[in-house]
Amino acid sequence: MESFEDRRKDFEKKFEYDQEVKFKTIARRNRLLGEWVATEIGIKDENGIKEYAGKVVMADFAEPGDQDVIRKVMADLNAASSNITEQEIKSKMEELIGVAKDQIMKQ
Repeated sequence: MESFEDRRKDFEKKFEYDQEVKFKTIARRNRLLGEWVATEIGIKDENGIKEYAGKVVMADFAEPGDQDVIRKVMADLNAASSNITEQEIKSKMEELIGVAKDQIMKQ
């Protein structure tokens, strides 16, 4: 019979794995969002798109939650005179979280 200590360790491993998947999924979603926004603001070259996407990923470390990412991309979209709204960004993030999770789970 499995001891309480074994169950606790298994639970901790599962929790750690789930947190890692969540972190990777959010980072991937932010990268995908950054790639999309980059094209929306007129970045054409692959290196520029990758660089911008990296900045979007890094923006997520400013504070907990998604607001830091939303603020960054909205500021960049507004600077580029884009008509994309904050609600459209949030919808795109919802769409991309599913794509990101699928990509992470297939690795």
